[in-house]
Amino acid sequence: MAWVSCTNLLSSFRATLASVKGAPVWAPRLLSPYSTFVKSGMKNVNGVHLHYQQTGSGSHAVLLLPGALGSSHTDFGPQLDYLNKEYFTVVAWDPRGYGKSIPPERDFPLDFFSRDAGDAVALMKALSFNKFSMLGWSDGGITALTAAAVYPSVMNKLVVWGANAYVTQEDLQLYNAVRDVSTWSEKMRKPMEKIYGPEYFAKTWLKWVEGISQFALQPDGNICREMLPQIVCPTLIIHGQKDPMVPNFHPEFLHKHIKNSRLHLMPEGKHNLHLRFSKDFNKLVEEFLLER
Repeated sequence: MAWVSCTNLLSSFRATLASVKGAPVWAPRLLSPYSTFVKSGMKNVNGVHLHYQQTGSGSHAVLLLPGALGSSHTDFGPQLDYLNKEYFTVVAWDPRGYGKSIPPERDFPLDFFSRDAGDAVALMKALSFNKFSMLGWSDGGITALTAAAVYPSVMNKLVVWGANAYVTQEDLQLYNAVRDVSTWSEKMRKPMEKIYGPEYFAKTWLKWVEGISQFALQPDGNICREMLPQIVCPTLIIHGQKDPMVPNFHPEFLHKHIKNSRLHLMPEGKHNLHLRFSKDFNKLVEEFLLER
């Protein structure tokens, strides 16, 4: 894939961050006509307090996993509001060190995706869901892939988009293009600073860039590529063909190495396709999750 300019990359981030929605903890939001309220809570899991939002009363439990520095608050408004609440119980979480799951401060050891996968599964079990599906965006998609491989008995179905199983030199160029948040536009930077404060956001974003970049030093840039054949649940890989963060070869690799998978391409989709095209995305996901 040709090099994506920093301007285009920042435009994609700007579009994502402009979609940030706010709602106070425990304050209900009216949802779609036949739905329930969204509630928020905390669970002590693996030695940390994890924040989550939950809605719906359906028999099919679904966990939404956000991207880098993302949270239930910022990344999944259209899914919490409009995924069918009769069929699904929808949970969105803040991984440790993100959103309202602070403390602890976020760090990025080499096993941070495996750690997040363990936290995610433990959270759902703490909420009394022993089998569930995962919808993972970007970093959350990598976490979901890891969880599906390591904890196959709890996984119903898997949906990932904007995810990759390894890091290339091209990926490093993309990450480095946005590593310095002082170069971001105010419109792009302020929403994240509102959540984290300027210092924590700048520090943590830099740590994320360094954390994801360390995988380029592993054999074949490995994050979880050797785990993909271990994924046995039905898997839907969605990819926006205009995604400036994730080159097209990444979803193709996932599709090739996950046996029971399908690949759906969105020609106009960018990295935040589930926000920009939320109606089409939700419909696609619902149909996949409800298939027998």
